[in-house]
Amino acid sequence: MHLDPQTHQMTAIVLAGDRTKADSLINHTEAGSKAMIDMDGTPMVRRVLNSLRASRVIKRICMAGPEASEVATDTVLSQWIDAGEIDWSEPGKSPSTSAYQAMLELGPEEAVLLTTADHPLLTPEIVDAFGRQSLVDDVDVTVGLAPYALVAEAYPGIKKTVLHFSDGDFCGCNLFAFITPEGRRAARYWRKIEQQRKKPLVVIGLLGWWAVIRYRLGLLSLEEALTKLSKRLGLRMRAVILPYANAAIDVDSIADLILVKGALEKATAEDA
Repeated sequence: MHLDPQTHQMTAIVLAGDRTKADSLINHTEAGSKAMIDMDGTPMVRRVLNSLRASRVIKRICMAGPEASEVATDTVLSQWIDAGEIDWSEPGKSPSTSAYQAMLELGPEEAVLLTTADHPLLTPEIVDAFGRQSLVDDVDVTVGLAPYALVAEAYPGIKKTVLHFSDGDFCGCNLFAFITPEGRRAARYWRKIEQQRKKPLVVIGLLGWWAVIRYRLGLLSLEEALTKLSKRLGLRMRAVILPYANAAIDVDSIADLILVKGALEKATAEDA
């Protein structure tokens, strides 16, 4: 099913709950939740929402989390929710549960773009590039990836989970699209592997031991891996390779927080 990205828009779901309140980032800052960590005067989740609101491919935004008490600490966020500009719901027990529950509330015809609150360098340009390519592809699910070389060049020394394939090394971008009703089945599958998201070999292992061997030997291509996963799930999956280093930058650690704040300060200085 090809959709015209010039006329068809998507519903964005932002996962803004906490995996645990014992998160080192929360303890390092004065915020009561990860999503509300201050980034140059703006809560991290609001930076993500600003990019989605400015995107041409997004027509509606749903946010799962943070808790109501945390939302109430930010006047702007509260106003957006009260005005119906953002649909808010309590977070689920895990990100995959939140995503699955949020999708259950949507009509089957709605194409979904899923991202996370810890993606403060996300821009409308990145959102539109990913969304438009996802709508053009004749698939059920897409996943955003960025070339590792691009990320490493922009952010030397950054620690990222890297997927090593025969046709290149890639980093995840916390951008997923569920284009068809069938594609949402992938969200259920995600719940099974969520705890292993930082362990590529475990995830590749779901494709079979031969795939693990080929991956370890550098013989498994990205396309082959997605083809195998598509067959296993009974879905059509494709990667959208994004030419933006910032697409792969999320805030998972104190080091990430320092890096992102530095990037924002640099951007502000260049704009001045």
